[in-house]
Amino acid sequence: MDAFEKVRTKLETQPQEEYEIINAEVKHGGFVYYQEGCCLVRSKDEEADNDNYEVLFSLEELKLDQPFIDCIRVAPDEKYVAAKIRTEDSEASTCIVVKLSDQPVMEASFPNVSSFEWVKDEEEEDVLFYTFQRNLRCHDVYRATFGDNKRNERFYTEKDPSYFVFLYLTKDSRFLTINIMNKTTSEVWLIDGLSPWDPPVLIQKRIHGVLYYVEHRDDELYILTNVGEPTEFKLMRTAADTPAIMNWDLFFTMKRNTKVVDLDMFKDHCVLFLKHSNLLYVNVIGLADDSVRSLKLPPWACGFIMDTNSDPKNCPFQLCSPIRPPKYYTYKFAEGKLFEETGHEDPITKTSRVLRLEAKSKDGKSVPMTIFHKTDSEDLQKKPLLVHVYGAYGMDLKMNFRPERRVLVDDGWILAYCHVRGGGELGLQWHADGRLTKKLNGLADLEACIKTLHGQGFSQPSLTTLTAFSAGGVLVGALCNSNPELLRAVTLEAPFLDVLNTMMDTTLPLTLEELEEWGNPSSDEKHKNYIKRYCPYQNIKPQHYPSIHITAYENDERVPLKGIVSYTEKLKEAIMEHAKDTGEGYQAPNVVLDIQPGGNHVIEDSHKKITAQIKFLYEELGLDSTSVFENLKKYLKF
Repeated sequence: MDAFEKVRTKLETQPQEEYEIINAEVKHGGFVYYQEGCCLVRSKDEEADNDNYEVLFSLEELKLDQPFIDCIRVAPDEKYVAAKIRTEDSEASTCIVVKLSDQPVMEASFPNVSSFEWVKDEEEEDVLFYTFQRNLRCHDVYRATFGDNKRNERFYTEKDPSYFVFLYLTKDSRFLTINIMNKTTSEVWLIDGLSPWDPPVLIQKRIHGVLYYVEHRDDELYILTNVGEPTEFKLMRTAADTPAIMNWDLFFTMKRNTKVVDLDMFKDHCVLFLKHSNLLYVNVIGLADDSVRSLKLPPWACGFIMDTNSDPKNCPFQLCSPIRPPKYYTYKFAEGKLFEETGHEDPITKTSRVLRLEAKSKDGKSVPMTIFHKTDSEDLQKKPLLVHVYGAYGMDLKMNFRPERRVLVDDGWILAYCHVRGGGELGLQWHADGRLTKKLNGLADLEACIKTLHGQGFSQPSLTTLTAFSAGGVLVGALCNSNPELLRAVTLEAPFLDVLNTMMDTTLPLTLEELEEWGNPSSDEKHKNYIKRYCPYQNIKPQHYPSIHITAYENDERVPLKGIVSYTEKLKEAIMEHAKDTGEGYQAPNVVLDIQPGGNHVIEDSHKKITAQIKFLYEELGLDSTSVFENLKKYLKF
């Protein structure tokens, strides 16, 4: 409730149109640790919204361009705080360790750190565990101590280049888990939080196709895993001293078509955050009596934002949608009720509608869609439509609040989010049905979604636009080749467009990690021929294309610029050839490649990118953009 009061105060004192990104924040003991300007600071919890804070470290000392704090971890007894610092134009990060004293001082700095956690050893000494990332690959785990007994040693190295290593500290801090994963398989080792120098204990050796994650409570391990039939996630448990798979007992199963978004463990309860049939739920499991309470969340909600929380009596979280800023909710265990943040009600709830529809793909599968439009819109067939798609890695389509999406709806646009196969919205099988030699299912789903939208009166091809980033570019590029008549314009950010050549180049940092998603065209002829069928670059041909705006980043390691440039040049040549064959009077589509400096992959909050994309869409559709940019200025601090 204290958190609600703070939110209410902010809502009363700030203009509703103002939107800002909240940086990392951690509560520990009686303090809140966060970024204020260019500094890592802390303040007493009750003074967190005031200017009364203590500066612990100035980020300017690192001499980075516009640095920000990505993650903060505080040592158990608050002798040290560690923070991971990045910049918007690079994925490289630096982890600093600050000694907390009357005069805080930086004790150490580690480059290229991915994940990190603190534990305390038998001699009450703080030990920092961290993973080292090189060329986007994370295979090494280190542990370090500071002060008089300073040391830094590597104690684990993963030999298989297709796996990635990350650290997680169980909610009760009893165990540190070393998680070794690829796209379909995982293996977890336990480090005893009371004896961190002892050798780690293996829970279960990796089994191809078996994923599992671990939490701990009262000497029992709670394991979220897909082992057994059906191959969807289920919750199992075992004694901490008998962790092998033959000792796992089934504890809770999910309904079909359910995605497990997250799990949070409390003293007497386990909370599951779920997405079922494109709606959000919270399941509260009573661990004393195995009771289950399932709460259906408001239909406007499309995504969860988890809060770091150490209060055993409450489970706070936020709900959001692409057009609505996050809203706080708290489940209070003692009362068995969900409490909603009170105060100002966002006007978008009355001025817009959210619809959940389904399209039938060519093989009969029902494909969910989430649609937003203004409540008072008339003749939706004449309104512009922006379609979103991703469909890869079992990841959900991003449904977090974006101010530029809000202003588009306010300006009369229809937004449609297509949850195609290859993504994770309906569980693990939904991903499996859209990867490797089933990748074309995602393309068929996208085509069916757009045709269904048009068939049900949402816009028309001449007003339809499509957007995606990264791996979502595969399906967008494939649709532009196979059914360009469905679209008027496309915007892409850091798009993956040359699947075949990229996956055949094993010198690239992510090729080996990606084999489980796209296949291995170098050694498997079946995979090679299948990729050729949908790869955007391979299937460019002389025909009419929609106009395309591509944002790429100069030193992007995940999607190399070379492939994007090659795609753009080949596309322009095909358009010119088609224009020559068509004759005079043909209006050729525009192809814009906007290369930004820096080595990041996707910069979600880049004002320059947002402005360029919206300007491109309005110009291509012949719409007046004056009001949309005036409204956008209310949200983005230009």
